[in-house]
Amino acid sequence: MKLFSGLSRYLLPLFIISMYTFLYAPIVVLIIFSFNSVAFPYRWVEFSTHWYQELFQSTEIWQVTKNSLIVASASSILSMILALLFVFYGTQSRLRSSGFLFYINLMVPEIILALGLLILFTYCSVPFGLTTLICGHTVLGLGFAVPMISARFSEVDYSVIEASLDLGASLNQTFFRVIIPILIPALIAAGLLVFIISLDDFLISFFCAGSTAQTLSLYIFAMIRTGISPTINALSTILLLISSTVVLLFSFLQVKARLF
Repeated sequence: MKLFSGLSRYLLPLFIISMYTFLYAPIVVLIIFSFNSVAFPYRWVEFSTHWYQELFQSTEIWQVTKNSLIVASASSILSMILALLFVFYGTQSRLRSSGFLFYINLMVPEIILALGLLILFTYCSVPFGLTTLICGHTVLGLGFAVPMISARFSEVDYSVIEASLDLGASLNQTFFRVIIPILIPALIAAGLLVFIISLDDFLISFFCAGSTAQTLSLYIFAMIRTGISPTINALSTILLLISSTVVLLFSFLQVKARLF
């Protein structure tokens, strides 16, 4: 028993270290080789920022980056607004029992959601482009925004709402002057989460973009199909930096929302 407990004491940390190494080693290699001077990523020659310079000089990459930022920003804002309206006004009506529908996004595989959106847009003869991308990412984002905002709203003391109404404020005034200030940390956290999900999403972008719009995920996929370029390493490193920053900010706001 002592031998077994002694082995388990060292095997568990070793197993955890091995798992994290397996998960993050490819990312570390990608970042390192994004600064390699040669075009072939299997050997290191010398440190260089050539591929970053080439990346920032590419007008095509700037265009797809602009598309991705437009789609991610619009879908995160729409998700926050629609989720907030549903959480507050839905609890005042018969819609309060339909909140479980937003959890379907978390249970159903994303490819089914993407295919369903494709069929819906095709049936309604909606032209594919940035509009369909924003709609699709908003539908996906609501599955995350509604549960987060609803959880924070359920923690609000209802006596605060009653006090506002008793003092003569209308329901809309209570919504704008009482509820929104309380929910701001949760709203920002939900918006950041939807933003990063939209920025990294591939399946919905692939099915709903059409031929007129292209996002970063689709651009990287097209570059990989035509041949591996070190520019992809540079672009992936920048995306990783942006995603990590947003995730850290999201975690901070989540902690702040729980404390206050």
